[in-house]
Amino acid sequence: MLRPWVRDLVPEDPTGKVGNRFTIKDFFSKEHRCVVEAKSIRDRDHGRSISKELHDDIESYRHHDHCDEIIFFIYDPNTHIPDAQALKRAIHAERVYDGKRLAVTVIVKP
Repeated sequence: MLRPWVRDLVPEDPTGKVGNRFTIKDFFSKEHRCVVEAKSIRDRDHGRSISKELHDDIESYRHHDHCDEIIFFIYDPNTHIPDAQALKRAIHAERVYDGKRLAVTVIVKP
């Protein structure tokens, strides 16, 4: 779906190790310096813990040399996220880490 607009989109590109964990980007565009993460909320526990998962991803990607933007697509068909608007307010922002800009976009689809 994104490939017509983002021609260098690469699926499942592993990042380097940060701390004691590896992260696998769902999609990555080096030209656009962007990571696209797709999340599907499985159950109520996952809905309540998705904020921590997103923050962990942000922490990993902020160290990536070719990532200036992260787009989180979150599919929550059973509305297990307690407050999707609060999640967006908490995560959707432009951040600066050690002088490096990182824009984070959150899209929640019920």
